[in-house]
Amino acid sequence: MPSARAIERELPGSVRRAYISMPPDSLLFSVVAILVGIGLVMIFSASSALAFTAHHDSTYYLKRQLIWLAVALVCAFFAYKVDYRALRKLGPLALVLSIVSLLLVLVPHVGVVVNGAHRWLGAGPLTLQPSEFAKLALVLYLAAKLSTRGERITSLVRGLFPLCIALGIVVMLVLKEPDMGTASLLAMVAFTMFFAAGARIEHLVLLFLVTVPAVAITVLSSPYRRARVLAFLNPWKDPQNAGFHIVQSLLALGSGGILGVGLGASRAKFFYLPEQYTDFIFAVLGEELGLIGALGVIVLFVIFAYRAVRIALSAPDRFGFFLALGCTALIVIQAFINIGVVTSSWPVTGVPLPFVSFGGSSLVVSLTAVALIINIGRHRRLNADTLG
Repeated sequence: MPSARAIERELPGSVRRAYISMPPDSLLFSVVAILVGIGLVMIFSASSALAFTAHHDSTYYLKRQLIWLAVALVCAFFAYKVDYRALRKLGPLALVLSIVSLLLVLVPHVGVVVNGAHRWLGAGPLTLQPSEFAKLALVLYLAAKLSTRGERITSLVRGLFPLCIALGIVVMLVLKEPDMGTASLLAMVAFTMFFAAGARIEHLVLLFLVTVPAVAITVLSSPYRRARVLAFLNPWKDPQNAGFHIVQSLLALGSGGILGVGLGASRAKFFYLPEQYTDFIFAVLGEELGLIGALGVIVLFVIFAYRAVRIALSAPDRFGFFLALGCTALIVIQAFINIGVVTSSWPVTGVPLPFVSFGGSSLVVSLTAVALIINIGRHRRLNADTLG
């Protein structure tokens, strides 16, 4: 495949000016770096008590996150340097590999079971969560397919339905783990990409209505999921059982006030708040840094969304647009689902806060997605005002 510079030399002068290599988006890079830094600080603060009790080392989880950060940076470097257009051919392969890994998770004695959930592969501390990588694989696959769909996306049978088959397979396998949070995230990201591709609103609404009964049956057939939904509606009705996570999260956030109780001074992390360094780390952040700190993190994600969407809109080709948009939706939607759970604005789901929560697979996928966005941004299209 010819290099970007070779392609650029072959283009006419006016087009060459419109599609030139640009420096990386420094603001986007800075926002992500700040979020990762906040994550490292908060992981140490939120996990120190548990780490000392369980492993006699208050930095145990911080050290593991630093190791995963090194792995994530290596993956991000390659994602940044690769010619992103070459990834289009890898979309179907990535999807197949992700489906295989999701199947392996469900195989007895192969998948790692934690608290009744089959979500990991590996052994001991070296485990991977295939559903995390399935998110990026699905985005890559949909970006490759949507970039060639054209006007066919307006057809339900020839445009949307084949893509929904692939989406349905991945979502059903993730639901079997069970992981309804990630499954719902995959569906929302896919629908975002379908809408951006020009799918008809009535078709998207029809697909949504078709999935509602399936979602209702999935929730109602599981006492665990049903209890979570009822706890979301009224967590104070059962504060010691089904509503325990939400109640403790709200107490932690309320204790923080405007300025917080101080970094490292959280009381909720001392075995009151479950999952305090993973899914509910935002509650500890709000307690220690207060409303100001919590709003600061939200603002950082809003800035990230703004800059990333701008890169997607100025991508030099359709594949770059859909890939950047899908990666952006993957991170931003996940962030606000997590914050929604912590603030009792969304039913409790096991979705981490990107860049901030403890978790190696999540960090690798999130930073790789960011690197792809910045990669596409280097080749972004200049607007007419810039061209003069």
